[in-house]
Amino acid sequence: MAEFFTLLKGGNKPSLYAALTNTFIAIMKGIAFTFTGNVAMFAETMHSIGDAANQFFVFIGSALSKKAPTSRFPNGFGRLLNIVLLGAVLIVGIMAYETIIEGWHQMTHPAEAEGFIISVIVLVIAIILETFVLYKAGKEVLHEAGVKGGALAPLTTSFAHMNRAKPATKLVFMEDLVATSGGVLALIAVLIAHYTGFLAIEGAASIAIGLMMFYVVTRVFLENARGAIGETDEQMTNHIAHLLTDHPEVRDIRKLEVIKEGEFLHVETKVEIEPSLNVAEADRLQDLLAELILSQPSVNDVLVSFDADDGQTHWKHLSTRPENLPPLKTN
Repeated sequence: MAEFFTLLKGGNKPSLYAALTNTFIAIMKGIAFTFTGNVAMFAETMHSIGDAANQFFVFIGSALSKKAPTSRFPNGFGRLLNIVLLGAVLIVGIMAYETIIEGWHQMTHPAEAEGFIISVIVLVIAIILETFVLYKAGKEVLHEAGVKGGALAPLTTSFAHMNRAKPATKLVFMEDLVATSGGVLALIAVLIAHYTGFLAIEGAASIAIGLMMFYVVTRVFLENARGAIGETDEQMTNHIAHLLTDHPEVRDIRKLEVIKEGEFLHVETKVEIEPSLNVAEADRLQDLLAELILSQPSVNDVLVSFDADDGQTHWKHLSTRPENLPPLKTN
């Protein structure tokens, strides 16, 4: 149990902030729905409950994925995060289904809700809080991508660098983007229904929110299914390939694999070196290259092996280095 709480300290912080915030928002929206019976508010309540539960799972999964390898699990627990996220999206999927069903019922059998002022106040507060969480998540996206920006960058340029963020941070960012958008949509629907009497608009908003939730479910499921199987990080492969080929003592690359392990990367490479190097020199170079690769973003496991240079070029698919990766780190 002590190890569990120690691991929790290393959990993904944006997901914890988002989980706590969405728990408060869900309670607030649930109370408002109880008093008003507003279908758009019901959709938002389901959305916030799903987000809160999902993000708690993400936080715990990201923490447990950092557990050190054991004799039974020598490859570590990095992919545990992907498995947890695969389970977590089921919760959002169920909430999305309930949201769409309730929205359809409101569209086919419109019913007037009460407590207009309560609904507006709660939705405005929720939008403000969810925008704050979105800003924090966007800031973490930029940090993990190694990108600096101005005050508004977390809400603007973070979209372009989202693929470089860790799975947990990316999920939080996407969920809160949908949550903020859904809150605005629900608020507009409540205002239209109140001032025009077009009650079906609340049902339409509920269905739209449910469909946005399904989009998050689909995207997160596909990304983490690939992660659970073991997906190559092509951008980081190219990044490290440039790093190795730029090193003066590396003649060629025979093999280079960069596999995503949850929030981290496992790198395995075989490079060609001068046959004239003695054991001590080769050992020094091996340590140097391992340290160099380990210093790159998200890399926590490296295996470097050597082969004698045969005068032929084996690594021929080196492409232009991606612009959204940080500069190559050298010793």
